[in-house]
Amino acid sequence: MTEWRGVAVSSDENREGAGLLPSTRRELWRRLAVGQAKGRAPSMVGAVVRDGQPVWLGLRGAVDGAVPHADMQYRIGSLTKTFVAVLVLRLRDEGLLGLADPLGKHLDGTPVPDATVAQLLSHSAGLAAEARGPWWERTPGLLRPGPADLFGERPRRHPAGRRHHYSNPGYALLGALVERLRGGEPWGEVLRREVLEPLGMTRTTLDPVAPHAAGWAVHPWADVLLPEPAEDTGRMAPAGQLWSTVSDLCRWVAFLARGDERVLGAASVAELRTPAVPAEGDWSTGYGLGLQLLRTDDGRVLAGHTGSMPGFLASLWVGADAGTDEGVAGVALANCTSGPAVSGIAADFVRIVAEREPRIPEPWRPLAGPLDEELLALTGPWFWGAAPYILRLRAARELELSPMSGGGRSSRFRPAEDGSWTGLDGYYAGETLRAVRAGDGSVSHLDLGTFVFTRAPYEPSAPVPGGVDAGGWRTEG
Repeated sequence: MTEWRGVAVSSDENREGAGLLPSTRRELWRRLAVGQAKGRAPSMVGAVVRDGQPVWLGLRGAVDGAVPHADMQYRIGSLTKTFVAVLVLRLRDEGLLGLADPLGKHLDGTPVPDATVAQLLSHSAGLAAEARGPWWERTPGLLRPGPADLFGERPRRHPAGRRHHYSNPGYALLGALVERLRGGEPWGEVLRREVLEPLGMTRTTLDPVAPHAAGWAVHPWADVLLPEPAEDTGRMAPAGQLWSTVSDLCRWVAFLARGDERVLGAASVAELRTPAVPAEGDWSTGYGLGLQLLRTDDGRVLAGHTGSMPGFLASLWVGADAGTDEGVAGVALANCTSGPAVSGIAADFVRIVAEREPRIPEPWRPLAGPLDEELLALTGPWFWGAAPYILRLRAARELELSPMSGGGRSSRFRPAEDGSWTGLDGYYAGETLRAVRAGDGSVSHLDLGTFVFTRAPYEPSAPVPGGVDAGGWRTEG
C-alpha cells in the first residue's frame, strides 16, 4: 500500500486510505474522480488537512504515462498572491511599512503612488485587472521590465477604496515593494528565505523543477490536447508564477489556519482572513488581505484562493470560522487550462470531512493556575440599558460578553497590560473594555467603547448616559 506522510493514498491504482473513515475516504475519492472525469483534466491531485495534519491524498489521471504523486509540481497561479501577502505583512510587523501607507512612500516610479498597501492587498485600489500589452500569462516578462511598464494609459479603472476590482498588476507592485524594502533582493529569494524554508516547503519554486506536470489545453469538442507555454512572467511573477506540490500546499494551508511565529503570528494571519472588501456582484464571496473568502450554501466560511495559468488550475480552502470549519482544509490541482471546477472540488473536500466526521470537542477542564478573585467577581449578569448580558471568564484571563437571549452583540476580549481588555471579534473588535471603580474600590460599571454596562437594568447609582428617570420603573406607560 502506497503511503504519503503516514497516510495511505487514494488513486486509480490504490483506492484505500487512512486517517479517515472508509466512507469518508470513498466520498472524497469519488469527488476527485468525478471532477477529473467531467472536467477532462489530464491529471488531478487533491488533499485534505485536518487540525494541521494531512489526512487524505487523492491522485487521478496521468503525468507522462504514470499516476501523479504528492511531490509532483503543478503551477499554482494566483495562489502565489497569498505568499506575497504574507511577505507584506511581515514587513508591516517589522515596522517597515503601514497598511495605510501610500505606495509612493516606499516605491518610486509607479503610475499609482497614492494607492495604499491595504488597497493593493485587497484589490480595492481601482487598478486595471490585467497588465498592458499582450496577454501577460503567455508572453515573456521582458515586455514589462519595471513597475512603470505594468500599466497602459489608464492604470486606474475605479475610484480607490470604493469597490473590489481584481488586479494582477497590483500584486506585481507589491512584489516590487517587497524587493525595495528588502534592499533590492529579488522577491522570490525573500520568499524562499523567509517563508518557504522555515515551513519546509522545499518543492515550491518560481520555475519548474522536475518532476513537474506539463500544462495542457483540452479541445472543447474532442478529447485531444494542446501544449500550453510556461513563460517566465518577470515583473508580473508575484501575481501567479509559483510552482508547488500538493504536499507543500498542505503545509501552506496548515499555516494559513494557525500561523507560525517563525513566519507570521496567528493574529497577523487572522488579518489575512478578515474581510476587507466584498467581491463585486456576489455577496457570498469577499476578499481579505491576499485571501479570498467564500460563504458556502450550507453557511460554512472558507478562506483561501483560486489560481490559474495557461495549462493549470489550482485551489485551496481552509475553514475560517471557528464555529463551522472543523479544522479542515482542502487542496485541488489540475494540469489543464479550463474544465474542472477545482474551487468547488477543494471546498467540497472541506464539506465532506466536516459533515461526515465532525470534530469531537476537547474535554472540559477547569482553568489552570491560581484564581483571581477580583476577576471572578466581574463575571455574571450585566445590563446594557435593559438588555441582559453575561460576562464569562475564559482561559488566559480572557473575557467573553454575550447576550442572555435573542439577538445581540457578542465578543471575546483579550487582557491588556493596563488592566483593560481589547475586543477580538464581532462588533467590539478592537474596542476597549474597562471595569470602572467607585471611590471605595468596588466596580461601579463596565465601560465598553462608551457603552455603560450596569449590574441592574438602568441602575440609578451608575453613570448611565442621559441619566435615569427619577420616578424609576412603573407599571403604566
